[in-house]
Amino acid sequence: MNWGKGLITGMAVFMLFILSMCFYMFRVPADEYDHQYYEKGLSFNADIAKERQVMADHAEPIVTVTGTIVRIAFNGPAKGTAKFIRPSSAAQDKTFAIANGEEITNGFLVAKLPKGRWHLLLEWQSGPKSYLYQQQLYL
Repeated sequence: MNWGKGLITGMAVFMLFILSMCFYMFRVPADEYDHQYYEKGLSFNADIAKERQVMADHAEPIVTVTGTIVRIAFNGPAKGTAKFIRPSSAAQDKTFAIANGEEITNGFLVAKLPKGRWHLLLEWQSGPKSYLYQQQLYL
């Protein structure tokens, strides 16, 4: 093989590689990054203050997984949200409301959620104080 054929073949293989990578990248799901990244960055200090408030008040909720139910026990009345975040796919994320009033335990039916690793994000208010708590779960 002479130089001309080798250069043309190498260039054709390289172009085919680049085109196949472009095709692959357009087929990858678009939820690989957080669309609200900068907005969350602006409220980062407020979130850290809420997490520190949990530690200061010893208000860590007790999370137990029993079969298809996740039970969360708070220290007192709480109103807020519980987000089950799937690290592998944002399309599978679920949000539940927390409003326990006199009872301090909330139960969430998670039978329809896929098995595996989940990130539980609890954000609630108890009286005038706001709290934020995060925990890894395996369902």
